Amino acid sequence: MTGTQEKKRVFIKTYGCQMNVYDSDRMADALASDGYEATDRVDNADLILLNTCHIREKAAEKVYSELGRLRVMKEEAARNGRQLTVGVTGCVAQAEGAEIARRAPVVDLVVGPQSYQHLPQLLRDVAGGKRAVETEFALAEKFERLPAATKERTRARGVTAFLTIQEGCDKFCTFCVVPYTRGAEVSRPVDRIVDEATRLADAGVREVTLLGQNVNAWHGVGTDGREWGLGQLLYRLAEIPGLDRLRYTTSHPRDMDDALIEAHRDLPALMPYLHLPVQAGSDRILAAMNRKHKAEDYLRLVDRIRAMRSDIALSSDFIVGFPGETDEDFEATMRLVETVGYAAAYSFKYSPRPGTPAANHAGHVDDRRMSERLSRLQALILDQQTQFNRSRVGTVMDVLFEKAGRMPGQLMGRSPYLQAVLVDADTSRIGTIGRVVIDSLGSNSLFGTLVEPDVRPAATQSTVEVIT
Repeated sequence: MTGTQEKKRVFIKTYGCQMNVYDSDRMADALASDGYEATDRVDNADLILLNTCHIREKAAEKVYSELGRLRVMKEEAARNGRQLTVGVTGCVAQAEGAEIARRAPVVDLVVGPQSYQHLPQLLRDVAGGKRAVETEFALAEKFERLPAATKERTRARGVTAFLTIQEGCDKFCTFCVVPYTRGAEVSRPVDRIVDEATRLADAGVREVTLLGQNVNAWHGVGTDGREWGLGQLLYRLAEIPGLDRLRYTTSHPRDMDDALIEAHRDLPALMPYLHLPVQAGSDRILAAMNRKHKAEDYLRLVDRIRAMRSDIALSSDFIVGFPGETDEDFEATMRLVETVGYAAAYSFKYSPRPGTPAANHAGHVDDRRMSERLSRLQALILDQQTQFNRSRVGTVMDVLFEKAGRMPGQLMGRSPYLQAVLVDADTSRIGTIGRVVIDSLGSNSLFGTLVEPDVRPAATQSTVEVIT
């Protein structure tokens, strides 16, 4: 492409999890090398990609509804002599690629999450009049062939970043589609992860969140020639200059080993906030879900983690109304939540996913009862979250300033516990970590005051200091 040619524009709409956010960025990077620039305006795009998620209820229906709107937009573009290309990517594409191609003529290409490295070639096929459907599982090839983001593109995305280190799942929970849409568990090599994390730090990223469907199932051959788990990898990443904060998600209780728990004790850069989904508090329901742990196993694990890092905050996932769930089963979940005490949690009514074993289980709970249970659970979780946030008032915390706030002269940052913190400060502090005393609690954020003029890396500071 010559310098006088106008660049093509791509608009990517991202649904669902953080891994989809990461994948959308990597698709944009791959397309940038093929002459596309990202746009946040759907109306001026030459290429529109829907990066879909299959976890939530009626995900496919939402995609088809969006495609209906895009059909009208594509027809209007054609009347104006402009070519508009439409693609569906992500987990819905993987699970229902052939059906999308059959039901939605507006779609020019369908690409599963392990095939994004083929996007430039697939688009060239589309330009040649060929409709493209690519849903192969080629994870190693995906990471090897996707281009790295330029330093300029990385800087434009901000001071925090996601980094996928593991994909797929071998657990086969009976409610989950991930093994069928993302494939078996595959871990990226240590050197590739370290290289990407180093590039992110060099471009000004201060905090990296490691991603995986079962991120703590990650394993690989370390720099010492031995088999590493996530704990050892975190120790290595903590050595990267400029990388002040580390997080990881999502974890499975079965994969929290001693080395990973000890990393929470030893690494100041590893933030004291852990997302550890349990899904239910009833052993009978956990067995039906194929979680392969009991409620007591989870509670003992929580005790071990807190013994290593007393200030750690936990979040979790819960499914209410799983097939066969009785009132007694639900009360067991409520007791578990009361016992653990969460800083946050995500909770949902069960909805069947086509192709999953639970979709064929007997004893589906009626929607009214599920709604009642969910309301009670969410009220308890909200109360715990509010109590946790209120406990931060009067403390001093390290806050990573990420961007300007909504009010003039205001910055938004994140606490070690992932809380949004609003502070009056100059935009020159974006990308730095400051000591902030928490003054008050809002509905969705904390408000604080910068208490130190100097700014130091998080790894050299305590996480929370109580004002006495």
